[in-house]
Amino acid sequence: METEVTDQAKATSWWLIFICWLISMLSTLGSLFFSEIMDLIPCELCWYQRIFMFPLTIILLLGLHPLDARVVRYALPIAGIGLLFTIYHSLLFYGLIPENLQPCRQGISCADDSMVLFGVLPIPLLSLAAFITIIVLLIKAHVLLSRNNESHINQPRNTT
Repeated sequence: METEVTDQAKATSWWLIFICWLISMLSTLGSLFFSEIMDLIPCELCWYQRIFMFPLTIILLLGLHPLDARVVRYALPIAGIGLLFTIYHSLLFYGLIPENLQPCRQGISCADDSMVLFGVLPIPLLSLAAFITIIVLLIKAHVLLSRNNESHINQPRNTT
């Protein structure tokens, strides 16, 4: 019975990490599509967000096969820092941060109308959703894997 719980926790964690990888891959490809195909020049904050999203694609993929519980320890801080940049960018985009605190003084503005896709979907909001989802799923995977390790450690050994 204990093995079933362990296997189920590992399988669920694998899927959670896989979904995180999928989100990071779609974010990376989407970002490259916007800049290289649609010729949208990324603002300075978009570049910082890319710096933290792009490596997640590789790190999460490497942690999937075989499932490495340590991948959460590597990916979570990167996603957390990316989230901080995204929160700042979203606050800036929605005008909650004064213009004199904007880092984008040269080139494209971080709050420019070109940051809105199809006239309704702000790119900073997409990034915010991606980083939040990745962080929540990584925390859930960490909890499952931690419980799995604790139950495995606390299990009495059969010495017969």
